[in-house]
Amino acid sequence: MNRLNQLFSTRKENLLSIYYTAGFPELNATVNIAEALEKAGADFLEIGFPYSDPLADGPTIQHSSQTALENGMNLNVLFEQLKDLRKRVSIPVLLMGYFNPVVQYGVEKFCKKAVEVGADGVIIPDLPMYEYESLYKQYFLENNLSNIFLVTPQTSEERIRKIDNLSQSFIYLLSSSSITGKNLEVSENVERYFERIQNLKLKNPTVIGFGISSHAAFSKACIYANAAIVGSAFVKMLASEKDYLNKIPAFIDRIKNEGVIV
Repeated sequence: MNRLNQLFSTRKENLLSIYYTAGFPELNATVNIAEALEKAGADFLEIGFPYSDPLADGPTIQHSSQTALENGMNLNVLFEQLKDLRKRVSIPVLLMGYFNPVVQYGVEKFCKKAVEVGADGVIIPDLPMYEYESLYKQYFLENNLSNIFLVTPQTSEERIRKIDNLSQSFIYLLSSSSITGKNLEVSENVERYFERIQNLKLKNPTVIGFGISSHAAFSKACIYANAAIVGSAFVKMLASEKDYLNKIPAFIDRIKNEGVIV
């Protein structure tokens, strides 16, 4: 059982995950930010590895990826940075990014290295499910590395059931089919979507992402799922604050307890 499974087996609700881009705003900030987030109360983390063509990302994360690449970030640098991660961070950590860099690195090699540096899972939005199942599943299972699948409001029940059977930790529910950075607006359609997922009684926990930028949005998402992910709002804070490490506790407190991040 990896750290993700341990977390979801002991805590079932109101879990907070934070996404940020490795190498942003400074190349060597990656582990410092992870450590600060854990101390501030984040329950698990998603560290993004940047890619030059991030199709699903909004302007905030696109900018962070471009800056990280300009700073010199790539998978080799990231794995070197993370080699001492588990001396400083104990909460679950996922790596998130696009499939092209993983293929270039080598999928089997990537899985082994990710676990070696302390990652518990990966989120690769553009890795097709059929390719995962037919070509790469063995590398994830051999290394006890969770591959996280994404569900959108348009995903059929048949596909969701298959995702549930293939998943080893949690299922990532996109609050909409738009790019990242859009504020979560829980309309009747979105509520019906979340309720539809709830009514399926899936085996795996669910986590809602895209558009979580306030305590209100976090609380609303946690009505329907076990956890919620904050990404663009946190990356925006990193971009705007020179003293960003010391601002992290207040940011986490506002998401968990208070109000809108400005």
